[in-house]
Order: sequence, then C-alpha cells, then structure tokens
Amino acid sequence: MALRHAVLAALLDGEYSGYELAKSFDIGVGNFWHASPQQLYTELTRLEKEGLVSGRQVVQEARPNKRLFRVTDSGRTALAEFATAAAKPSVIRDDLLVKVQTADRIGAAPVIAQLEERAAAADAKIDLLHRVLRKMRGDLGEEEFLRRGEAIGGYLTGLRGIAFEEGHRDWCRRSAAVLRERPTARAED
Repeated sequence: MALRHAVLAALLDGEYSGYELAKSFDIGVGNFWHASPQQLYTELTRLEKEGLVSGRQVVQEARPNKRLFRVTDSGRTALAEFATAAAKPSVIRDDLLVKVQTADRIGAAPVIAQLEERAAAADAKIDLLHRVLRKMRGDLGEEEFLRRGEAIGGYLTGLRGIAFEEGHRDWCRRSAAVLRERPTARAED
C-alpha cells in the first residue's frame, strides 16, 4: 500500500489541514500505517497535483494561513480501485527482531531493556485505542455499534490495532523473560 491510499482514506472523514491530518493520522490510520508529518505534507502536495485531493487556502488573522484538503471524486475512484486490488500478505519488518535474534550471542541486557520499553509503549497504545473506540461508539455497546454504526472502518482497524498491540506486548514480555533467564543474560549482570 502506498502512503497515498492511507492519506486518501484519512481524508474521507472530512476536510483537514496538514497539521490536523498528522494529528488524526497518529490516532487513526497511524495504528496500521506510520508516516512522519513531513511525509504527509509531501504526499498532500503530490495528491493535489494529481487531482486526487483539492486544497483551499484559509486566511487566519492571529495565526499563519493554512490549507485545508479534501478528497476529490478522482481520489474516491482511486481508493475504490485500490480496494478492489488483491491484498498482499502482511510482512514484519522490525529492527527489534534483528536485535532479539542476536541477543544471546552479543548481549541480552540492552535488548531486554528495549523489549520492556516496547511492551510499555504497547500498553499505552492499547489504552489510547480503547479510549478512541469508546468515543467512536458513544453510548452504544460494541456489537450494536458494529451492526448500526455509520462508519465502522476506523473502528474495525482500531480493533485490529488493539489485537496487534496486545500480541506485540505479550511477545515482548515473554521474550524479555526468556532472555533474562538464560545463562548468558545472567552472566552479563
């Protein structure tokens, strides 16, 4: 998936400035696609040149002017075409896995610390996603929201984000515990 599709998907909810998009990206799309604010601004410029988003200038007196972007009909068509394309299998590309693979040969202590940091970060992300999902569904229970909610795509990706973070957290904790108990890790202490 290209960043362009993630940006177009994020803009389906309304009109956003680059700054607002970056903030909403962190909470919503960011749970399955990471991009820096600079990458988002660059992509917005590309998408506007291609006619997939349109931007308008908003003059502000107390602050610098800003541009607001929205998806065009061509952008919706591009997203629809993307949605019909065959999905590629997921892959993991994570430098922490390389470190874990080598931990018992080059030293486990720094890797254990990083695993514990990742587990704590996953807990924080799980809490955030639960809050976002509660806000999305309002007074409705989850199953009722999933049956009757207006736009559930973001909710479903939030559920996937929670499942991912829980699995990642549990793996990090288990891996840290295993590495901590190995003779080579104890010898480093």
